[in-house]
Amino acid sequence: MCTRGTDTRAEQSPAPTTECNRGTDNQAEQSPAPTRVHIIKNDLCRQGPPFAMIAAKTNCGSLPGMCIISMVCYTTMLESEAQLLRNVMQAVREAERLISPQFQIIEDIAYANGERVLNAFRRARVREHHFYGSTGYGYGDMGRAVLESIYAEVFQAEEALVRPQIVSGTHAITACLFALLKSGDGLLSISGRPYDTLINIIDGGPLRPNTLIKKGIDYKEVPLTPDGLPDEPAIAAALDEHIKMVMIQRSRGYTLRPAIPVDSIRRLIKTVKGRNPDCIVMVDNCYGEFVENMEPCQVGADLVAGSLIKNPGGGLAPGGGYIVGRGDLIEAISYYLTAPGLGKEMGSSLVDKRWFYQGLFMAPHTVLQALKGAVLLAALFETAGYLTEPVWNAHRADIIQAVSLNSSDQLLRFCQVVQSCSPLDSDVTLEFGQLPGYDVPVVMAAGTFVQGSSIELSCDAPCREPYCAFLQGGLTYEHCRFVIANLLMAM
Repeated sequence: MCTRGTDTRAEQSPAPTTECNRGTDNQAEQSPAPTRVHIIKNDLCRQGPPFAMIAAKTNCGSLPGMCIISMVCYTTMLESEAQLLRNVMQAVREAERLISPQFQIIEDIAYANGERVLNAFRRARVREHHFYGSTGYGYGDMGRAVLESIYAEVFQAEEALVRPQIVSGTHAITACLFALLKSGDGLLSISGRPYDTLINIIDGGPLRPNTLIKKGIDYKEVPLTPDGLPDEPAIAAALDEHIKMVMIQRSRGYTLRPAIPVDSIRRLIKTVKGRNPDCIVMVDNCYGEFVENMEPCQVGADLVAGSLIKNPGGGLAPGGGYIVGRGDLIEAISYYLTAPGLGKEMGSSLVDKRWFYQGLFMAPHTVLQALKGAVLLAALFETAGYLTEPVWNAHRADIIQAVSLNSSDQLLRFCQVVQSCSPLDSDVTLEFGQLPGYDVPVVMAAGTFVQGSSIELSCDAPCREPYCAFLQGGLTYEHCRFVIANLLMAM
């Protein structure tokens, strides 16, 4: 017997008992015997959430009114979708067996990085009171000082700035550029054209004031080779005493070029210093932290900058950015962030610093989850015939996985699946939009706990050829796996 709710009318009525009382009709409807559709639906529900999603498409209340032909068609559809999901999950399991050696490689890197971070925490003798926030000017904020000493040790730098007042990776890089370059100085990008938002800082066109070029900075860039690699002979030729700073973007950005490994950064720094020993080498480290077992300062970079809502925040930091490097350069940048003579000694943290400490501690493991998801995505989509960059068994220098699609419609569908499988805003419908810092419409799938966090599983896509989706992050491999299975079904 089936009853729904506690309707008192059913108790007062002497109507004959039926399997299921529906509505207030004088003649109680006799519920039909379970059909093939009921059986399949119940079977799917028992098999767990992915299968239950298919079952949820049925409407139990409408089944009695369906004609026999509709029921047969609906049953066939359910069986077809269930079989598709079973095939997808089988493909996922087979891919995981294939890529297990690659998983072992990145797990070993994560262990080495986790050990380095842990040892830095141990040497700093972190205590509970280091987590407490500060107010006002922020004088004597010991927790801030200890956190920055840990960052300096982890990244093998002399000094560090780790501040919630740095709102993004672009802001951290901008602080370096504006603090250290003056009118007449030369800035050379040796990794091709920088990321979209950074180009607006350098040369925002006639409508954007206060860019580097408008302040008299001479900007040049060395194009990449046809293979998407830094052109070392051209870099050597472009360097002269006029160049005050060289900029290297480690990540691929919105391009299909490979990310630049730390070992390649070592060679580039050697080339730069060989031609101009006083030239400052700055590395945009966004998306690259803890992907390899070394960081750019360990191979001679003078400055490294990035965002705390990417890799080093571990998915826990609620915002902020970091800059690490030579002590004299960090001091000059701190004067730009606050005021000359004040520098690092000021800047209240306001919020509980526990999230910054714990996020850094978790970062090597969280980056591992993201990398495993990226490898799985590449392996499965390569098998399905899509162009991926990097391929699943390639050496990785950032957490971004690019997939080339055929059209803007497919691009939007890909991102919509990622959004629909997110823990937040899963019911949001995406569309391309014009966002600050981008010259073309962009779609961003980001059902994240921290707004804009790209160490959480997210996906960006500019609406331009070759219509590439750039997927990054993932707090857990299980979430990555679930999203990838749903992407395969949808695409």
